[in-house]
Amino acid sequence: MTAPLTPRDNQPPEEPQHPQAAPAHGHGATAEHPDHTGLGGPELARELREGAVIALVVAVSGVLLGVLWNWLAPHIPLIADTRNVYLKNTEGEEAIGADGTFVLLSLGFGVLSAAVVFLLRRRGGIPLVVALVVGGLLGAVLGWVTGMWLGPTPDVAAHAKQVGPGVAFSGPLRLQAKGALLAWPIAAMLTQLALTGLFGPRDPEPPEPDWTGHHAHPEEPPAPEPPAAH
Repeated sequence: MTAPLTPRDNQPPEEPQHPQAAPAHGHGATAEHPDHTGLGGPELARELREGAVIALVVAVSGVLLGVLWNWLAPHIPLIADTRNVYLKNTEGEEAIGADGTFVLLSLGFGVLSAAVVFLLRRRGGIPLVVALVVGGLLGAVLGWVTGMWLGPTPDVAAHAKQVGPGVAFSGPLRLQAKGALLAWPIAAMLTQLALTGLFGPRDPEPPEPDWTGHHAHPEEPPAPEPPAAH
C-alpha cells in the first residue's frame, strides 16, 4: 500500500517556477516598462531641423518679393490742392494692379521655392510641406511690409505739402486684398505635392498574386530506381 498523492490540506499542487519565463529588463516593451525608444528617432529629428532651416530661408527670401513688388507694381497717382488730396485718375486701376502684381510674384516665389527644395531633397514628407507653407506665409508677410516700407511714405498729407498744390505724386503702396498673402504658401504646397507625386521615389510594388494555384518549388532530384532483380 502506498500513500495517496494528495496534497496536504486539500491544496492544489504548486506550479513549478520558471525564472527564465520572466521578461528581462531592458529587452522589449512590457506593460510595466513600455518601450519609448521607437518614438521619433534621429530621422525625425533630422527632418525637423531641415524643415526649420528651409522655413527660415524661404521666409527671408520675402525681402526680394517686397523689392520686386515695389519696383513692378503700379503706384497710385495723387494730386492735392490747398485743402484736400484727390486721385489724379478717378477711373484708374492702379490699386487692383498692385494687388495683382503681388499675387503673381507670390505665385512665382511659391513655385520656385518648392522646386528648389525638391531638387535639393528629392523627396517629400509632412515636415517639408509644413516648412514650405510656414516659410511661404512668413515670406509673403515680410514682402508686404518691405514693399510698403520701400514705397512712398504713407503720410499723404505731409507728402502733398512737400510737393505743393497741383503737383502729382505717388500714393503709398498698399495691399487691398489681404488674402493675397496666401498665394505663396498655397503655390509652394501644391508644387511640392505635384513634384513628389511625379518625380518622387516610388514604393516597391507588391508581388502579383498567383491565380493559377501553382507555386514555384525547387525541382527535386528524381528518386533512384530500384535495382533490377537477377
